[in-house]
Amino acid sequence: MILSGSDIIVECLLEQGADTVFGYPGGAVLNIYDSLYKYSDKIRHIITSHEQGACHAADGFARATGRTGVVIATSGPGATNLTTGLATAYMDSIPLVAITGNVSCDLLGLDSFQEVDITGVTIPITKHNFIVKDIAKLADTLRLAFEIAGSGRKGPVLVDIPKDITAAKCEYSRTAKTALHLSHFREGSLDKVIDLIAQSEKPYIYAGGGVISSNAEEELKNFAELCDAPVSCSLMGQGAFDQTDRRYIGMLGMHGTVKAAAALNDCDLFIGIGTRFSDRVIGDPTVFGKNAKIIHIDIDPAEFNKNIEAYTAVQGDVKAVLGELCRRVAPKQNVWTDKMILMDFGEPVQRGTEDFPVTPQAVIEKLDELTDGKAVISTEVGQNQMWAAQYYKYKEPRSFISSGGLGTMGFGLGASIGAKVGCPDKTVVNIAGDGSFAMNLNELITASAHNIPIIEIVINNNVLGMVRQWQRLFYEKHFSQTTLDARHIDYVKLGESFGIQTFVIAKTEDIEPVLKKALDISKTAPCMIEVRIDRDINVLPMIPAGKPVVNPITEIDLEA
Repeated sequence: MILSGSDIIVECLLEQGADTVFGYPGGAVLNIYDSLYKYSDKIRHIITSHEQGACHAADGFARATGRTGVVIATSGPGATNLTTGLATAYMDSIPLVAITGNVSCDLLGLDSFQEVDITGVTIPITKHNFIVKDIAKLADTLRLAFEIAGSGRKGPVLVDIPKDITAAKCEYSRTAKTALHLSHFREGSLDKVIDLIAQSEKPYIYAGGGVISSNAEEELKNFAELCDAPVSCSLMGQGAFDQTDRRYIGMLGMHGTVKAAAALNDCDLFIGIGTRFSDRVIGDPTVFGKNAKIIHIDIDPAEFNKNIEAYTAVQGDVKAVLGELCRRVAPKQNVWTDKMILMDFGEPVQRGTEDFPVTPQAVIEKLDELTDGKAVISTEVGQNQMWAAQYYKYKEPRSFISSGGLGTMGFGLGASIGAKVGCPDKTVVNIAGDGSFAMNLNELITASAHNIPIIEIVINNNVLGMVRQWQRLFYEKHFSQTTLDARHIDYVKLGESFGIQTFVIAKTEDIEPVLKKALDISKTAPCMIEVRIDRDINVLPMIPAGKPVVNPITEIDLEA
């Protein structure tokens, strides 16, 4: 059948199973939006307040559902407003297809109104990108974009489409969605891994976001039981392993648990699965796991020996590799594992002050209790992010949604909207700091306008908490531009101005009733909670950047 380019775009989205897109209209995508109008019974479009929020929403949708997120933006500033969201998705290997409009082909390269070379701009922050100058290639390009985004090491793909291509007409035939195949691995490459596991008396499993990306949580659980190993997760791996399981010893890295650091220093075999060994995890690479042989399992061979030298590596899809290991590894028991699991290492406990008795730990642990660890938690970046990772016990994959690699303040609110749209039956909570919240609070308009029932928790300490913590420790308490007292934001009035009911937690006795009320409201409407805390509650434990993952800081003398 003969269709316009814009109709072909929408038909291709339907081919790929996309029933939801996020975006913001503009001149160069008017034809696409006209087609979305005609197909509105088949594809839901969520207009956000800003293109960056739309990209984060598509990202959150992808993280929460495992499906490829879709975002649409117009040319020029609309396209460039996607770049932070694309870089966020790229760093965390999130499948995303961004469709941007551009000026007509005859105007390209002439500095035309709202023209920008968005493919040139986004080369370093996308897995691949395209500009379509021939309508006959439009459908196949979009199909390829989805295949690239969702296969191998996943990531964002951008397709730039000039306006005259969306208006032109071409023959179109629907094609079945391409089946994505698991990457293969050489079975012989597992022999050394199996021998190392058999010889090990102190094995340690470290799971990253690749476990979640490949839906390998069941294989990970079985593998840990066969190896009889404690399990730690990266920030991106939160939820890959049930954190109420006795084997879970906490997050590893700069703000990981004391127990996870102690196990690293004592283990004789360290098995990194679906992880890129971020600098925030390894600290000083020259002494990381110095007593252990390191096994690295990952889909992307470019990660091998990049940050950490591995004793042996296996390249392949984590689900396939773990599945084969579970078939071949002989069950074993290790005395060291039980000892490590049962030992109390004295993890830090937060304490409030007379003026600010509430702690983030108390609020998040109560939220965990009231939701049975089954809510989807998104975060902003900073102290709020670490507290959400430390104090909520994630039982299921795709329940922790956060910007890990890029560390994008302003990510969480848009991401929570996308997560809730993708998972309408789940409770979705965004945990924010007041600094991050101010960056993209305009997306409260989106939550309210579309009645997307999320809970926005703003942990308000009137400072940029994580930066202040570093200034206290390493910059002689020069609190340069991190004190936000002058803002005087009334969160209750702010929320109500957007049509969002807002509550305040200022006393310990407020915590449970306010959370219960918010959870009840969030069944049908969005709401917000301001949590007032002392500005000098820190994220602990802490390992300074580039230092060995030994003896984490567990207490900060505020007077010293």
